[in-house]
Amino acid sequence: MEEVKYSICVSALQKKYKDKEVLSNVTFSVPKGTIYTLLGSNGAGKTTTIRILTTQIKADNGTVQIEGYNVFDNPQKVHEVISLTGQFSAVDECLTGKENLIIMGKLRHLSKPEETADNLLEYFELAKASNRIVSTYSGGMKRKLDIAMSLIGNPKIIFLDEPTTGLDPQSRHSMWNIIRDLNKSGVTIFLTTQYLEEAEQLADIIGILDNGKIIAEGTPEELKAYLPQGEVQFTFENSEEFEKAILLMKDYKVSITPEEYSIIVFTDGKADTLSKIFYMLYTSEISIQNFKELAPTLEDVFLSMIEESEGKSNEVKD
Repeated sequence: MEEVKYSICVSALQKKYKDKEVLSNVTFSVPKGTIYTLLGSNGAGKTTTIRILTTQIKADNGTVQIEGYNVFDNPQKVHEVISLTGQFSAVDECLTGKENLIIMGKLRHLSKPEETADNLLEYFELAKASNRIVSTYSGGMKRKLDIAMSLIGNPKIIFLDEPTTGLDPQSRHSMWNIIRDLNKSGVTIFLTTQYLEEAEQLADIIGILDNGKIIAEGTPEELKAYLPQGEVQFTFENSEEFEKAILLMKDYKVSITPEEYSIIVFTDGKADTLSKIFYMLYTSEISIQNFKELAPTLEDVFLSMIEESEGKSNEVKD
């Protein structure tokens, strides 16, 4: 089979549940060896997308290729190159961690399932708990075991459906490191999440899904470039300087934080505009305690795009 450049190719994917359209002409591609993050609010269609891509349910229309195999025509071939870790742990809590891995190894027809289990337990820092019943594991440990099980058989693509939901911050960061390491080993990762920080930390490419449609796609930097880059924050020494500055900025759009004597000024991002503001403050003898430029965050972009998308949907309905 000819080597493919894209691990996942999705075109015009559609899915309805009764009269509700869950996915509408969803199209995207995932280059080999990347982390693609599908970002969206609850109910946006993320899990439905993963379920179609991993052959759990069928689409109404559209095409999906995984490592060059058509998902609908060759589901068995697709199963050979993927693994899935869902939102909820799939481990057997009545067994030990090692027993879970050995059983999975036998199902994958490994020649040395026990050796593979030991290696994975060591890699995921679960060796000391290998003979404990999984029901005694913490949420983070269960997640690690879940992903360890998904690695058995050396999949080319790992689907992670909201893998850090319900984890504490320390476990979440630990999971991020594991995902990065897996990706460095050459595995393509398709990740869904509702955590903006998670998407920004991990993704090579982000697709924003809203009401069953991809409304934006790009690297985190490309998406952040969608918003103007002209926000600047001034902090003043006292309330008197702060009040004088507010009057001086009356012709600009601003956001103020009185308790911090802070003003965020929204500009066009041009150097001339910034120079003019500084000159106004200088000639008015207003003392600046601190100044910094504020780059838009992924959260800013996400909320702006969702708001714009919802506005367009309402226009169509009207």
